[in-house]
Amino acid sequence: MKTVLVTYWDTISLNFSLLAFHMTLQEQIELLSAEAAPSEQEVMPVINELLHLLNTGKVRAAEQDLHGHWRANTWVKKGILLCFKYGRMADMSTGAFRFFDKHTIPMKHITLDSGVRIVPGGSAVRSGAYLARGVICMPPMYINIGAYIDEGTMVDSHALVGTCAQIGKRVHLSAAAQIGGVLEPAGARPVIIEDDVFVGGNCGVYEGVIVRQRAVLSSGVVLNGSTKIFDVVQNRILQSSIDAPLEVPEGAVLVSGTRPLDSPFAKEHGLAVYTPVIVKYRDTKTDAKTALEEALR
Repeated sequence: MKTVLVTYWDTISLNFSLLAFHMTLQEQIELLSAEAAPSEQEVMPVINELLHLLNTGKVRAAEQDLHGHWRANTWVKKGILLCFKYGRMADMSTGAFRFFDKHTIPMKHITLDSGVRIVPGGSAVRSGAYLARGVICMPPMYINIGAYIDEGTMVDSHALVGTCAQIGKRVHLSAAAQIGGVLEPAGARPVIIEDDVFVGGNCGVYEGVIVRQRAVLSSGVVLNGSTKIFDVVQNRILQSSIDAPLEVPEGAVLVSGTRPLDSPFAKEHGLAVYTPVIVKYRDTKTDAKTALEEALR
């Protein structure tokens, strides 16, 4: 009879596998995140399942409830962090393009049947990003793991969609727009861009800001968690709080403005700082200027 030597670590792996069989993916990720040094045998099946669900849009880094409130799925971001923590460097080069990255986060596999249009010219999409049918990617652009891009959205040249950012339907991310990512801390809010939003060239949206549907950010508008928005239509100041992120109201049209500094030195030299200003709310004239050209799709 053949003797089989079972080590302590074999027993641990076997016990984990039996336990994981009865656990949800969320529970497995929470358990692995709490472990000091789980083995590759424990981690890889969980990572592969998470990437599959992210790629197909069956799980998301953030979700909207029936009341329109967005909630971050912390366990998804913890799972993505496992990909980085336990990935080892690998050669992911394709033809003349040289890439070296963690083996757990390869490029996303996209086929003609995916219904996604990727124009030639050096764009990249990481595995774990969801691209719905009808999404258009103009070169060069980059979409990171955990991002969710909904139907009919265009990601224009030199645009970036960061980790876990959530982009709605029929959004236009203009050239050089930057949608910030978030992984650490795991509880931090991802950036949300809702349906039918127009993001102008060279805009930046960071640190969990929510841009509500049909809003328009004109070229050069930058928003982050510390930004104050001055609404000259409704005579109010919008800003984030401990409990709530900064929100751009539905249909708001923002432009880059300035406000003067109050110190004697600033007044002497006529100094002012940047601030975004809501100058109007969307109307038929705005719709005409920001209309997506269906012929390009």
